[in-house]
Amino acid sequence: MSGKSATVLPLQNYRGRSQTLYFSRNELNQLLGLYSRNVARGVWRDYAIDHRAGLAMFSVFRHTQEGAIYTIAKSTIGGTPQFTVLCGRQRLNAAATLGEALDYFRSNLMLVSSAKL
Repeated sequence: MSGKSATVLPLQNYRGRSQTLYFSRNELNQLLGLYSRNVARGVWRDYAIDHRAGLAMFSVFRHTQEGAIYTIAKSTIGGTPQFTVLCGRQRLNAAATLGEALDYFRSNLMLVSSAKL
């Protein structure tokens, strides 16, 4: 360094003021459990996790080359987390807990009558 001393700069001075939001371990377990059940059924084949300022997203894909079928987003409104299930830009379900938001994926069995032709 030829006689010059290094200057240490705190990184927090250069980072944005908004905090990046992450999924907790329990939330990831719920999301990956849902994902693995749908992989076993042959419905989903890939997933992605994305973290942005104030937003964490878990997206699932039918094929790697296609867009996400569903996105489960975690955001904060006034300091409390909000979970939203999206299909493209369409909002399918929103809740204060991840379990309630994932209720959207619980299939309700319906009785279908067989019609004779």
